[in-house]
Amino acid sequence: MEFAFYFSAGVAVLATFRVITNTNPVHALLYLIISLLAVSMVFFALGAPFAGALEIIVYAGAIMVLFVFVVMMLNLGPVVADQERKWLTPKVWIGPSILAGALLVELLVVLARTPGGATIGHTSVEAKAVGISLFGPYLLAVELASMLLLGALVAAYHLGRSDVKDGIGE
Repeated sequence: MEFAFYFSAGVAVLATFRVITNTNPVHALLYLIISLLAVSMVFFALGAPFAGALEIIVYAGAIMVLFVFVVMMLNLGPVVADQERKWLTPKVWIGPSILAGALLVELLVVLARTPGGATIGHTSVEAKAVGISLFGPYLLAVELASMLLLGALVAAYHLGRSDVKDGIGE
């Protein structure tokens, strides 16, 4: 399990570095998805399967759909659509596919070698404990984070929209 932890952490660092250094937002989103999947593997290796599953469902699923929605919403016309079509060539998928394949191989090896779900820390976090924490002392932080994401979405829309008048109100 230590190998799984360190390998996943390395993939997460590498993918996150590609997110930061990439100038294309679509490519950066692909590497961000890989980074979030690697972080979920770190949670699995540390004995927190519920946190790992939440990482996949909430971040790699819902939040990434939100990011893709914002990127699509900010398209300004057919020129941008043609540019995105050029960006999404098969060679763009090589890096994220290699990293995702490495994570998949690691997951299959770890699942095959550990019969009882052995972990590094030998502790397990139950779903009930996470729920009590989220809806107990951390309720305000969870609600503030959701409001922050909503505000960021509205700000991105207003900053990215074009000011072209469609003849409405003239």
